[in-house]
Amino acid sequence: MYDVCFLSKFVLGVGYFFWRRYSDNGDGGYNSGDRLDGKTVIITGANKGTGKETARALAAKGARVILACRDITKADAAANDIRQTTGNGNVVVEELNLASLASIRKFAAKIKKRETSLDILINNAAVSACPKWVTEDGFERQFATNHLGHFLLTNLLLDLLKTSAPSRVIVVSAVLYKRGKINFDDINGEKSYSPHGAYCQSMLASVLFMRELAKRLEGTGVTANALHPGVVSTELSRNFSTTLGWIMLLLGPFFTAWVYLFAKTAKQGAQTTVRLAVDKELETTSGAYFSDCKPHELAPVGKDDVTARKLWQVSEEMVGLAG
Repeated sequence: MYDVCFLSKFVLGVGYFFWRRYSDNGDGGYNSGDRLDGKTVIITGANKGTGKETARALAAKGARVILACRDITKADAAANDIRQTTGNGNVVVEELNLASLASIRKFAAKIKKRETSLDILINNAAVSACPKWVTEDGFERQFATNHLGHFLLTNLLLDLLKTSAPSRVIVVSAVLYKRGKINFDDINGEKSYSPHGAYCQSMLASVLFMRELAKRLEGTGVTANALHPGVVSTELSRNFSTTLGWIMLLLGPFFTAWVYLFAKTAKQGAQTTVRLAVDKELETTSGAYFSDCKPHELAPVGKDDVTARKLWQVSEEMVGLAG
């Protein structure tokens, strides 16, 4: 009896692995015949992982896709791959370093001068579990890249988004926002720094940014929503070995095996973003949080509108938008 039970569980487990690993619909897939012909999309960090797969999916639906990336060489390679696999030649690469306020302003100015419309802005780029790195502007890198950079970029492109309405702002966050806390007294981790804590803070900041943005955009035809892509086997965790040291040396093989067996592929991880970008039924949905292509209730920390308003004000001051 025990052997039969074990064998049944083993077979089910193997079946689940192959279904999840190799099925496009595994764990929250999204399929739609909706097209994006004539639409312009900007995706940050689109040279790899879920960002690249999001770009591929939207290009396949006819959109003009702008890959906003720091590494131009990798972005060019990604763009060529997307053009070849989708048959859409309207895939453009632009340099954008979200850890640099000057780079963001230069990028936004170029977009506003050249593009006549912007229908979808996908704030996808992120770094995680970094050692304590400080940007050229003096900010902790995870907070700067994951929140402040997208905060400034979105605000600089808002007028173009409004004139293109109905349009959408999509913020890629992570479920670890639930463990985050906005430490206004030490937002750059100068007194005490934890790579994991800084990442969670940045993910919470992205959710609170989306909430406040959605409120400020009411009546404009521009929506703002956030999402958790799932645990995805991408390069996002590449800094873990540096920040966790001997722990990763000890547990690294188990972590790698777990990721391979249970994490989503980049294509699967992109599905929720694709739905938020494409689904006509979500055209007026705003201020919501999605996971596995479905809306999910935010944890209390993600619905703290007092903190969201304060974060907005602090962020304005940090990036030079105040006043």
